[in-house]
Amino acid sequence: MEEIKLKEEYIKLGQALKAANLVESGVMAKIVIQDGLVTVNGDVECRRGRKLIDGDVVSFEGETIKIVK
Repeated sequence: MEEIKLKEEYIKLGQALKAANLVESGVMAKIVIQDGLVTVNGDVECRRGRKLIDGDVVSFEGETIKIVK
């Protein structure tokens, strides 16, 4: 499980996918999120702008990332 360290209070879902190198671009992040391929804390998330905070866990294509302070 990869960890993404927060620099601010939160990071948006699309930005987190890019930061973890799970997608190549913001456009690709938008597509996979809208297609329902990404989960946050076990639930499908379709909002690219979803704010992720400390402790959130994101999964996409068998990869998992955890948001930490």
